[in-house]
Amino acid sequence: MHHLCKRYGTQTALDDVSFTIEKGHVYGLLGPNGAGKSTTMNILTGCLAATSGEVKSGGNDIFEDSRKAKKLIGYLPENSPLYQDMTVREYLLFVAEAREVPKAERGKQTDRVMAQTGTADVAERLIRHLSKGYRQRVGIAQALLGNPYRQLPAETAGTRW
Repeated sequence: MHHLCKRYGTQTALDDVSFTIEKGHVYGLLGPNGAGKSTTMNILTGCLAATSGEVKSGGNDIFEDSRKAKKLIGYLPENSPLYQDMTVREYLLFVAEAREVPKAERGKQTDRVMAQTGTADVAERLIRHLSKGYRQRVGIAQALLGNPYRQLPAETAGTRW
């Protein structure tokens, strides 16, 4: 993310923000209310356009080649947008399809992320009947679908995006 700016009329939400996220690291985005954390994440994930600047994921521009860039991103917002009337398995299969996981791999990946997040035991329960903790686990599971952390081409690993 380089020289990112976001303006709403005369109000500046982000002003010349730059940073690099490297493979294999975990990062936190901290700051007071109104600092631009949500705006930054919405731009990084391609949900919101920037006024100016550049965002790349694995060398792919989030604005020009969003499909390739988004395949490398697993994101869990504070309030995960879960479909309450679906079972955990139905929801994860739905997300896998939306992320263009090949049809033959969807079931296997869904089972894998449920095992990783401890949600396999509630796979057939409606999401609305889950505790907040289990709903958060389902949110983490959806962020892991499609192996965003393993899709990065070897030649771009460790480079500045």
